[in-house]
Amino acid sequence: MIDETIEEIREMQTHSSSVVAIKAADALRELLDREFATVEEYERALERNGSALRRANPSHASLQNAVREIVAAVAEADPEDVPAAKELTESAIDSVTDRIESGKHRAAENAAEWFDDGMTLLTHDYSSTVLEAIDLATSAGTYLEVYVTEARPRYLGRKTVRALAEMDRVEAHLITDSASGYYLDECDAVVVGMDCIVEDTLYNRVGTYPVAATAADVDVPLVVVGSSAKIIQSGFVFENEFRSPSEVMREPPEGFSVENPAYDATPVSLLDSVITDEGTRSY
Repeated sequence: MIDETIEEIREMQTHSSSVVAIKAADALRELLDREFATVEEYERALERNGSALRRANPSHASLQNAVREIVAAVAEADPEDVPAAKELTESAIDSVTDRIESGKHRAAENAAEWFDDGMTLLTHDYSSTVLEAIDLATSAGTYLEVYVTEARPRYLGRKTVRALAEMDRVEAHLITDSASGYYLDECDAVVVGMDCIVEDTLYNRVGTYPVAATAADVDVPLVVVGSSAKIIQSGFVFENEFRSPSEVMREPPEGFSVENPAYDATPVSLLDSVITDEGTRSY
């Protein structure tokens, strides 16, 4: 389970950073079924597998924090035997996953209340929290029109627009990333999720920054939705991920290189507000 989860995270089979963190935490349950001779052996296995999960995507702050918290909960408690160590692990996993899930759901509920009937939105990439917020709002009777960028090179926006197309009271449109400036004049707001906010910078799927800059130029507010656990004041250094060139073009490059960063950095000065489980922060 741990090895499969590591591969899934590396291959971006799961796109939501909150879901990735939960999957990584749950993967550590595999250790509860293994046999260990001593507490020291168990703690080494927990640390080793936790490190492997964190290396699978060093850019996901929620994943990094979730796994670190679980490992630390066991190490700091100094359990007397292996059963006690496993009990601490299971309790920490339950606590971390419950907090991530509840934070994500509360953020979506708060965002759903922010949507006005008849709003036209633009969103970029795939955010399970944004999708949940839209679903909650439209299920309550709100009508929304949503433009969705493809989010190249992996085209995660296509997954988003398919989900929106299944919702009642949503008129969904798929557009190329470069067409966002053309449609922003028709939009009341840009709504995106987040990988994390570290100090004065929003890190999110590559392409967020140009959308944010264009939205600021045409005076369309940018609203970010996500758990407050993703807002980090210190102690975390964001490490970008550079994906395979084959995601951009299938044929091997000849005489040139293909650069494929997974995330970009958006100054929080370009944000209008951030809606979290703890409420709304204005910038």
